[in-house]
Amino acid sequence: MTIQNITNYIEELAPLNYAEDFDNVGLLIGNYHTEVTGVLVTLDTLEQTVDEAIAKNCNLIVSFHPIIFGGLKKINGNNYVERVVLKAIQNNIAIYATHTALDNSKNGVSAKMCEVLGLTNTKILIPKKGIIKKLTTYIPVDEASTLKEKLFEAGAGNIGNYDSCSFDVKGESSFRGNKDANPTYGKKNELTKREETKISVVFESKNENAILKALKENHQYEEVAYEIVTTENVYQNIGMGMIGEFETEMDEKDFLLFLKKTMKTDCVRHSALINKKIKKVAVLGGSGSFAISNAKKAGADAYISADFKYHEFFKAENSILLADIGHYESEQFTKNLLVDYLTKKFSNFAVILSEKSTNPIYYI
Repeated sequence: MTIQNITNYIEELAPLNYAEDFDNVGLLIGNYHTEVTGVLVTLDTLEQTVDEAIAKNCNLIVSFHPIIFGGLKKINGNNYVERVVLKAIQNNIAIYATHTALDNSKNGVSAKMCEVLGLTNTKILIPKKGIIKKLTTYIPVDEASTLKEKLFEAGAGNIGNYDSCSFDVKGESSFRGNKDANPTYGKKNELTKREETKISVVFESKNENAILKALKENHQYEEVAYEIVTTENVYQNIGMGMIGEFETEMDEKDFLLFLKKTMKTDCVRHSALINKKIKKVAVLGGSGSFAISNAKKAGADAYISADFKYHEFFKAENSILLADIGHYESEQFTKNLLVDYLTKKFSNFAVILSEKSTNPIYYI
């Protein structure tokens, strides 16, 4: 088993292109070809995490948060980030981070929050843009069906709950190969016209390499004509946060007490009570104040996230109950999600849940 085997499977759940532009995800330390002795799953990678990996014979740490976020100009051990990096390298331990790639996954951080809270009828709160691309290509009419099938097999043509989606237009193409050409149809230096089909299919950007490979392997032309464009379409199965419903509505105080107990937090900071029943709830793991307006627009009775600043509580405006349960607390079940996911695939391999709490915040 290599690091590549493990990370390929993780990226089926949380493709790296799902991550936000500011983020630093993927294999941060180590070599993909290294054989894995064991995997330690954690929320954060600290010195104590590396020590735990050493003690448990795990040479791969799968961490939610990336230990290297900004650029490192020196690695002298002068701060905790540098010390973690040094210790990991000295002990041949690789570190892989998922962060916002898993945040944007349909079955990621927010989905796990919904599961723990018992929310049903869930959907993405802020669908992500820039994920859907469109391929347009041209092929002789009698070869179009075969090519489309190969493109579909590679992941093209999926739209929400539908697959094998495409749009075809028949027309006439023209081309002339020069003296170095080897045309499938026609002759060198001779203008050729043929009846062709223009095929258009959309696809998730994570499938682009596989789709281009299928296109080129199943097209007879020496030079394959195609265009790929990134669309502004949102994709309802990828994005930040989720919204769902309780089976039974709750009073606000009962909801807050339930939230405190279920999410295992010592403190719930919340906006003013507005004498409203809580049934429809939005969630977002980590720092989620940016999504308050989205939660309100979606008709949520309450919004659960973390790191709200003083003035952001005013944004409730007596229309929603805002609940800040703490950054660590909102994401704490993520490592359980990853362990469960990896164990299903690698059942005979050591995938270990870190026993160390990495929460830097304490309450009195």
